[in-house]
Amino acid sequence: MVSSHRRVRVSGILFVLIGGAAAASALAAQETAPQTKALSFEDRGDIYGVRKMYREAVEAYKQVSPQTAVVLNKIGIAYQQQNDFDSARKYYDRAVKLQPNYAEAINNIGTLEYANKNFRRATKFYKRALAIQPRSSSVYSNLGTAWFARHNYKEATRCYDEALAIDPQVFERHGSHGVMLEQRDIQERSKFNYYMAKVYAKKGMNELALQYIRKALEGGFKDKKKFLEEEDFAELRKLPDFDDLMKLEPRVL
Repeated sequence: MVSSHRRVRVSGILFVLIGGAAAASALAAQETAPQTKALSFEDRGDIYGVRKMYREAVEAYKQVSPQTAVVLNKIGIAYQQQNDFDSARKYYDRAVKLQPNYAEAINNIGTLEYANKNFRRATKFYKRALAIQPRSSSVYSNLGTAWFARHNYKEATRCYDEALAIDPQVFERHGSHGVMLEQRDIQERSKFNYYMAKVYAKKGMNELALQYIRKALEGGFKDKKKFLEEEDFAELRKLPDFDDLMKLEPRVL
């Protein structure tokens, strides 16, 4: 189990980094000390991914032998970053065929379905990934976003609650490259920010709740009385910062 990871948002998708920092460090060592042992093809692919050189990443990964499920999944990600969804799906499917319980690749297939607006099918793949990896904040986040796209806000909120219970920073952390994708391409952004404010308020994460209230209002969320009346915001309403925020007329961005 990898305890440290980073994320980066690219075109509405977040990557969870596993091992990318080590690969980048290895590259720095390679460049400053040419006599050291050459990097593996997989390490080189990871480095190209960090640098967003996805074509080169594919070429490097394809030279790895034997082709493991992890490498096949990384090839799929590199193709997805080039918007070559057909090739991405081919490699995710190969990864799952080689390792049927590979939750990361199953999750990534869900992100392809989501990108193609097949939200019901995306939900199916995220649930399948969670059945294998039930403590994944990333997959819970994705499942919530798929429910949100289907306008099932109750289920979306439940999934976001679960994601935050596992990793309180799941929606806030940033990073570079990796093996699991998180979907953040949401059309109803102001409504999403309202629900995120509810989730954070219920968790007592007041600073983030206030940030998302501001984002919701700036995004055009019209129903300010929800913040003034709903029980989820009761504790938040005791804060001076909340009063100040309610007095503002945020410029809609």
